[in-house]
Amino acid sequence: MTMGQHKNRLAALAVLGTIGLVAVGCSGGNGDTPDEEVPGSDQDFSGETLNVVAAWSGAEQANFEAVLDVFEEATGATVTYTSFGDNGPTYIQGQLAGGTPPNVAVIGQPALMQSLAGNGDILPVDDTTAGLVADNYSQSWIDLGSVDGELYGVWFKAANKSTVWYNDDIYSEAGASVPEDWDGFLEQLEVINDSGYSGISVGADVGWPLTDWFENVYLRTAGGDMYDQLTGHEIPWTDPSVQEALEVMATLWSSPALQPGGAQRTFPESVTAVFGADPEAGTVFEGDFVAGNITDDGNSVVGENALFYDFPSVNGSAPAVVGGGDVAVQFTDDEATAALMAFLASPGSAEAWVPNGGLTSPNTAVDTSLYPDDISRQIAEALTGAEEFRFDMSDLTPSAFGGTAGQGFWQEMITFYENPDDVQGTMERLEAAAAAAY
Repeated sequence: MTMGQHKNRLAALAVLGTIGLVAVGCSGGNGDTPDEEVPGSDQDFSGETLNVVAAWSGAEQANFEAVLDVFEEATGATVTYTSFGDNGPTYIQGQLAGGTPPNVAVIGQPALMQSLAGNGDILPVDDTTAGLVADNYSQSWIDLGSVDGELYGVWFKAANKSTVWYNDDIYSEAGASVPEDWDGFLEQLEVINDSGYSGISVGADVGWPLTDWFENVYLRTAGGDMYDQLTGHEIPWTDPSVQEALEVMATLWSSPALQPGGAQRTFPESVTAVFGADPEAGTVFEGDFVAGNITDDGNSVVGENALFYDFPSVNGSAPAVVGGGDVAVQFTDDEATAALMAFLASPGSAEAWVPNGGLTSPNTAVDTSLYPDDISRQIAEALTGAEEFRFDMSDLTPSAFGGTAGQGFWQEMITFYENPDDVQGTMERLEAAAAAAY
């Protein structure tokens, strides 16, 4: 798989380990969702079979099947589920070529949705679903689900990649506190550094964690519209907005609070450096899937000494989240499929999974009290409360630029990490790589 898919896979795997309160045999959260809250429950789809495909397997599959069970019970339809694992685009194209497309697919790549829409393989949602999406989702998610102004996708699952994780034992020992903005962030890292630990650990042996740093800083310094333009290479990487973001990043890469040796450190090792048996640093940045790494390491406990705060505001920027997710799209034109799409846009669908852990819903109507712990609730509320949400930039760019080790965005972020004074050279090399890839 590409490393962009690898990141999304990490985000998916986080549900199994952390916040991880999932038992494979769960019967489905609050499966007592009243029928009247299920779109389509006023119709009888008995005898109709709907085929749904997605990447989820194991505990995630069990929880999603419990969601589909709620729809089945309310409407009489039979819903079968198939996991395509990491082979979503290939699987779907094979089904299309064979004339047996699923009724609904849940996919993790906006570009795939756009391609399917452009080819006429999927349908815009109907008015009922569009109304639910308008009521329950922020404009950012609506835009992400739209192609040429028409709504095709319902975002069912999300990942928050704007989380800064910290070892509360180390913060308490050092007298450090949760910062309110970027300047405070740098100050608190120095407080930790002065106490004998490095302020922050970064795993920069490959480029994707560093692209996530850039995306978060750029969204806060340049805003969503500029983020979109840079993602589409409508502005060059030599734009002054890129310079500003790199200069902000350079304040961290040049800080004595940065743990030495990051260019040789893997991302999992950076998490262990903060939450392992012998911690060396107080802080690590990455998405909500860090919780899974912490749990796998086994020396810290998410929600006790392993906590997180939102990526800090830069220059007074409003709350913003970079993330990923899984979007439902419709292949067949029939009432039962349309009803299933409407159900997936309703809060009741997510609420059938949320109590079991492992689902962050972008649906603002979902009752956040149903999340099984404070950390998963905090992750969800940060995501739904963000004034700006943007999909991971590197996952939206051509893979030759944004998803390939040793070149493009990844490599230039590593080079910049090692040479943070070279802002101009970094911009020029990024622009050359983008111009060749787009």
